[in-house]
Amino acid sequence: MDNLRHLLPSAGHLIVFEAAGRHLGFTRAAEELGMTQAAVSYAVRALERQLGTPLFHRAHRKVTLTEAGRIFHADVTLGLSHIRKSAEDLRARGRAASVTLAASTAFASLWMLPRLHRLRDELPDIDLRIQTSDRDLDIRNEPIELAVRGGRSEDWPDYDSALIAPEVIEAVASAAYLEKHGVPESVAHLTRHRLIHLEEPYRSACDWRQWFLSAGVNAATANRGLAINDYVLVIQAVMEGQGIALSWQHLTARLIETGLLRKVTGHRLETGAAFHVIWPKARPLSPQAEQVLTWLAKEGRSLSG
Repeated sequence: MDNLRHLLPSAGHLIVFEAAGRHLGFTRAAEELGMTQAAVSYAVRALERQLGTPLFHRAHRKVTLTEAGRIFHADVTLGLSHIRKSAEDLRARGRAASVTLAASTAFASLWMLPRLHRLRDELPDIDLRIQTSDRDLDIRNEPIELAVRGGRSEDWPDYDSALIAPEVIEAVASAAYLEKHGVPESVAHLTRHRLIHLEEPYRSACDWRQWFLSAGVNAATANRGLAINDYVLVIQAVMEGQGIALSWQHLTARLIETGLLRKVTGHRLETGAAFHVIWPKARPLSPQAEQVLTWLAKEGRSLSG
């Protein structure tokens, strides 16, 4: 091991060499590493002296790797990448009590937040971080263990998945709205009411036309009403008595149970899709993420039950 210590170049010199070889320039490497160009040049020279061979061809304002330099750079890059990955894994273990869940704002607000007290009671040692986004994140390239997606399991071939809830869509209104405008006599009669439309900008979502068609109703004459691009605001508008909106059962069940929302017809659309928690197949879950996954699936079963 003592011989190895004398043989191996300085780690600092290797880091400088990797950056210089990647940029094919000492100035850009210096900018990246927060060093002077002279310090980068000195480190490379020291490395060349220790190895006994030139690593760069130097020309006016330009450097290129020698054949030996190219081979050595590939090995250094691979070795440093392994060291970096191992260091990141160790840091992740140090943060193991923290689990990040990516979800839509609607799921976070209407499904997760009302259940957080149960999560804290059942998993008191886990710090759950909820990351919301307008778009579905590709968590294979993010430091995020779990994500919630709507669709079918075959939609995510690179992910494993667990069911949270099937996609069931109904129409809902507030008690105040129904008292003022009356309860629709049928699904067809619903087309005359003030409808609130979700205009989802990035994710695919069922709209009123599809919902009416599933009930055998031509919605060509349906009231256009109010259009909103955020489902949380759609539900807020319904509770304020602004109109009738489509309700995703797993998100609004609690609001219906408490009377804040009311179903306005007996029709419900079961799309065959569902909401799942997913995680990359190529990345094993931490024990803490496994616990959160189990908890999410259990909460989903309690809802469907």
